[in-house]
Amino acid sequence: MTHNIDATGKVLGRLASEIAVLLRGKDKPSFVKHIDPKVTVNVANASSIKISGNKLNDKIYRHYTGHPGGLREKPAKEVIAKKGHGELIRKAVKGMLPNNKLRDLMLKRLIITE
Repeated sequence: MTHNIDATGKVLGRLASEIAVLLRGKDKPSFVKHIDPKVTVNVANASSIKISGNKLNDKIYRHYTGHPGGLREKPAKEVIAKKGHGELIRKAVKGMLPNNKLRDLMLKRLIITE
């Protein structure tokens, strides 16, 4: 099943939670938490999402390389400059999905177009 979402004028967090519900299959009466529903979500116009407040400068994305002193930090502005608005949506949705073997399968079926 495929869902098409237009991101024009939508707030990042609310859009991400809507996408996470669809990818997880929680909108269906046959929802079972341990089964991947094989749903595809297409997000169009990712570059026209709303980012409220001063989050472009204040929101920091962190990851740890595994080495001593390897904590890397980037503000949202840098992430957008390097990888585009789609990466912000992808990171937000990833944080809303369960951290298990199904998460990567669900994220593969998230298609974002700028």
